[in-house]
Amino acid sequence: MLDKIKVGLALGGFLAIMHALWAILVATGAAQPIMDFVLKLHMISNPAIVTEFNLLLSLALVVFTGAVGFVVGFVFTAVYNRAHK
Repeated sequence: MLDKIKVGLALGGFLAIMHALWAILVATGAAQPIMDFVLKLHMISNPAIVTEFNLLLSLALVVFTGAVGFVVGFVFTAVYNRAHK
């Protein structure tokens, strides 16, 4: 059986780290070219423009995605454990 807390923390931590890296890219001005490149690879024209860095919004993004990741990991593990009893 998988540990719900550990899986939740692992997924939540992963998502929080990925979004913290995104915030760093925005703060350094590197986000727009990366986003343009990735969307071009997917054959998507980019209507989105990266705006100015905002520390408070960046912290909210990291905390929110970490919490959502924790909940998703926790629920997934509960379902997985129940299905594999």
